[in-house]
Amino acid sequence: MTLVSNYRGLAMPFKLLKTIVISTAVISTVVLSGCASKPQINNATRYAAAPNYYTVRTGDTLSGIAARYGLSYISVADMNDIAAPYRIYVGQSLRLKKGSAPRTTNTQAMTQAAPIQRQKIDLPSATTQQPVVKPVTPVTQPTVTASSASSTLTWVKPSNGTIISKFDAASNVKGIRYGGNVGDPIYAAANGQVVYAADGLKEYGNLVLVKHIDGYITAYAHNSKMLVKSGQNVTAGQKIAEMGSTGATRTMLEFQVRLDGKPIDPMRILPIN
Repeated sequence: MTLVSNYRGLAMPFKLLKTIVISTAVISTVVLSGCASKPQINNATRYAAAPNYYTVRTGDTLSGIAARYGLSYISVADMNDIAAPYRIYVGQSLRLKKGSAPRTTNTQAMTQAAPIQRQKIDLPSATTQQPVVKPVTPVTQPTVTASSASSTLTWVKPSNGTIISKFDAASNVKGIRYGGNVGDPIYAAANGQVVYAADGLKEYGNLVLVKHIDGYITAYAHNSKMLVKSGQNVTAGQKIAEMGSTGATRTMLEFQVRLDGKPIDPMRILPIN
């Protein structure tokens, strides 16, 4: 009985000692764990160190800015609506605190102006420059008249008598009529060749026809005497006949000029005096 009581008395202090040792070990473990762990930093403290807004500078990156102020670059991207791959631009304003009111300035990338289009100007080459050619106005040749074409011939008056009738196509007067006396000289008006010398045409009596260049034919009618024959060459001013009244009612010379077979006014080619 005494031995059991002594054993129980020794067991109680041993149990208490064991409890104290275990408690001491637990407290030591807690203290050591608290010293080894990193202190917890409140996010509010990080935001307090960061500005409300940050303007991006040359060389900045989103992750670099976030790390500078102890922030998560993903949260900064979310606050500024920046999607992956999280590109930022110089001059862009970034909001770093969620409680900050958004700025009215545009944080999006500045739109680059369209490149200036260069205008190509073709300069004239000194070797290929063409001379200015003035348009040539076609010259209309004047209609050849008896007077202008007669410049190739020398014309003389066929008679020295007085003009008693002038050319009048309306009255069927196809030439000039000279008055005079029987036997007055009749001259060739220009150089040519006699193509007819006869009285085959009753209304013209003794008739001489002389062919000239440039399409001219001269006629000498009502002669009393013919001094040339067909085929004979004559010159201007040469006496070819004598004035008469054959085929007419009076003494006269009817002088006609035909150009290309058509009668024209002899006054257009004969000299005035």
